Amino acid sequence: MSRSSTSRNGHERVTLADLQGEDAPDGVAAFASVAAGAVGGGSALDAKVLVLNKLYVAVRVISARRAFCLLTKSLAEVIHVDEGQYISYDFESWTEISELQQQFEHEKHDWVRTVRLDIAVPKVIRLLGYDRLPDQRVKLNRRNLFARDRNRCQYCGKYFPTNELSIDHVTPRAQGGQDTWENLVCACVRCNAKKGGRTPEQAHMRLCKKPVRPKRNPQIAVRLGQDRYQSWKAFLDNAYWSVELR
Repeated sequence: MSRSSTSRNGHERVTLADLQGEDAPDGVAAFASVAAGAVGGGSALDAKVLVLNKLYVAVRVISARRAFCLLTKSLAEVIHVDEGQYISYDFESWTEISELQQQFEHEKHDWVRTVRLDIAVPKVIRLLGYDRLPDQRVKLNRRNLFARDRNRCQYCGKYFPTNELSIDHVTPRAQGGQDTWENLVCACVRCNAKKGGRTPEQAHMRLCKKPVRPKRNPQIAVRLGQDRYQSWKAFLDNAYWSVELR
């Protein structure tokens, strides 16, 4: 991975490549799967971590695996929110504090296991050499549409697993409908087939709610509903920006 420059305070500047890549230094490659499972199951290295720039502005959500890569390379520090106060830790001090957290706050964290010890997955990290601001746009894609509609068919109102949902054009393409937030909704297979190439009015069907462009990434809202991610709220101070997920 290449970085082009060094900031005035001596920290290497972080580029988008640093945030997007998934290469792992030796220390991270040694992590085993999970000690105490991640939210929603799977590996704790796939748990989500909120990334702040050096000005404490939230810019992105990345996997714990990527976060540990940045921490072990000293490109970032852990920000721990404790009773309204922000406490910062480098990677070494975070591994030390993890020993106490395992004794007294084990259920509040996801855990990864190394040869020597278990390490808590941080909820928030701060980049030491990155001061860019987040992209305000929410990407229009299948994942974000399902998150916006909470996996709920917008015609019958029932909830379905992702593999039983499709994306429906409210105004069909054949009638000039576009691929926009305002014209796309989740629909179950049955309702989509019933509606066919018609508008809801033509098919005598009603939408549960009017589709709109979300003001923040809908997957952030989903995670804010989980107790483990309450510390994110301190850095998500309004609903008019979004962060990009990787």
